[in-house]
Amino acid sequence: MQGVLTGFAVIAVVIGVGYLLGRRGYLGDQGREVLTKLAFHVASPALLFTTCAQADLSVVFSSSLLVTALSTAAVAGVFVAVGAVRRWGTGRITIGALCSGYVNSGNLGIPIAVYVLGDASLVAPVLLFQLVVVVPIGMTFLDLASAGRSGSPWSRLLAPLRNPIAVGSLSGVAVAALGLRVPAPVMDPLTLIGNMSVPAVLMAFGISLCGSAMPFRGPDRNPVLLAVVLKAVGQPVVAWALAAGVFGLREARLLDVVVTSALPTAQNMYTYASTYRVGERLARDVVLVSTVVAVPVLVVIAAVLG
Repeated sequence: MQGVLTGFAVIAVVIGVGYLLGRRGYLGDQGREVLTKLAFHVASPALLFTTCAQADLSVVFSSSLLVTALSTAAVAGVFVAVGAVRRWGTGRITIGALCSGYVNSGNLGIPIAVYVLGDASLVAPVLLFQLVVVVPIGMTFLDLASAGRSGSPWSRLLAPLRNPIAVGSLSGVAVAALGLRVPAPVMDPLTLIGNMSVPAVLMAFGISLCGSAMPFRGPDRNPVLLAVVLKAVGQPVVAWALAAGVFGLREARLLDVVVTSALPTAQNMYTYASTYRVGERLARDVVLVSTVVAVPVLVVIAAVLG
């Protein structure tokens, strides 16, 4: 219980700072856009590189991570299917699918792993899976959807390779896979720059809340509702069914995978939506609502399985 509240309190404070910056206009009219570009093009690639470069890639083959991967694919697949039938567009469908299954495993997952699960390393496989697999795939679809409106087939094919998020994460994986050690004079500045990513994302999100309409209104109401239900209820239920019924996980290991799957949508989904100018309100509303809903959901899961 304490871990859940602590993790959410930290996020709420930083988002609140962003909201106040927006209300007061301290960063000017372009403050949100500058923070978003800083996070997407500079800080987040540095954070992804340093995280992946020092990661233990063997965690990818754990049964717990397989549950996470399958539950992520399941809820994302549902959103894609519904979005295709309703013709929501490739960009919005990609953002909605990411919001449905991409959990906040970093700035929220780590404190909850410490206080609820008792071990911060338990969230590492989820974090690594999302950085190595989910982010490059999501960025590829967004790049192709964006480039699909113009440019040659060759430029569309190479678009994902120019994406700073994908380049940062895949470069880090390459370093880890080759067993290379990045010299401190290189790694330390990258680490310092990467530390700006989370606060920049959270404050940009807080600024976006200024003057915004309440969730579940406008043309994005149905996609938001679907993504929130899939994230807050669908993913933890699927994870529990797979973990207990298919992989035979029990007690602590079962709690681990269900808690991590019930984490809310990561705030950097809004950064991606803002960068590509697609599904911005969808991402913002899903992040906000799923974060609020996740509090009682995580408390119930901890009480029932803990």
